[in-house]
Amino acid sequence: IAAAAAVRRTLSGTFQRAAILNCKKMTEPIKAPPAVLTFAATDPSGGAGIQADILTLASMGCHPLSVITAITVQDTSGVEAISPLDADLVADQARAILEDVPVAAFKIGVLGSAENVAAIAEIVSDYPEIPLILDPVLASGRGDEFANEDVLSAIKELLIPQCTVITPNTPELRRLVLEDDEDGISIEKLTMRLLEMGCEYVLVTGTHESTPDVTNTLFFEKGIVRSDTWQRLPGSYHGSGCTLASALAATIARGLDISDAVREAQEYTWQALKFGFRPGMGQFVPDRLFWARDDASEDQSTRIADPYDDSQAGRIRH
Repeated sequence: IAAAAAVRRTLSGTFQRAAILNCKKMTEPIKAPPAVLTFAATDPSGGAGIQADILTLASMGCHPLSVITAITVQDTSGVEAISPLDADLVADQARAILEDVPVAAFKIGVLGSAENVAAIAEIVSDYPEIPLILDPVLASGRGDEFANEDVLSAIKELLIPQCTVITPNTPELRRLVLEDDEDGISIEKLTMRLLEMGCEYVLVTGTHESTPDVTNTLFFEKGIVRSDTWQRLPGSYHGSGCTLASALAATIARGLDISDAVREAQEYTWQALKFGFRPGMGQFVPDRLFWARDDASEDQSTRIADPYDDSQAGRIRH
């Protein structure tokens, strides 16, 4: 009974706001939120992939549209299998929604096959005015392969020249631009090579570097636009890259300029990671709805308890 009463109290404000909106709806049309179309693979754990994109986009005030590129077998620990969808089916999904709903931004994640890359590249080329954010997911956090050399070549040739922003971590950046016999080239020079392929901006994330803090840097053809340093959080996270790229797509879709969009997307992602939780026996998952939970009003140094860590039983983990 007490729990039900608490739920009713929590929802009462929501219902009141909904009632106000319904009154407005009778007199004037409600403006639709900006719609973002994401191309990505499924993730049954909800930690990454299309599920992560949808949660992030909705949390950031956008209407999520989705095209499935591949079906995965995975949990919070890693990927066991990936099965790409037929490229014609991928294209049909996208064409159907694009003929119906105005799209404010594209976000691309795991593509599954070179054929899918080609199909999606052809589709987005018909909409050059729509910003395109590419998260070049080449492998899972555990190292499970998502992109073979054919997929990588197709991404470099067909998608990167159309991108507004690419969001690689440093291993992805190196794989995208380094030749087999090259070594010791700076991140700045590698990023400039990526920009020379035709994209407008590159946001390089420093999560994989051995540094006390995480520094993310936004580049364009003339150099650095901005560089932001964030406290490095403990633990390993499933879906942090998906969250950042989707948050960036959302902020751009909402009309922010690139510098402000990057800053707000990083802030959202860091907070989602800060309140991350461990739903299974693998990695932590970002809480994309952290702002909607009671925890968000508490000390920012707290984290949701880990249900598989017996040492944390009965208390919040710090």
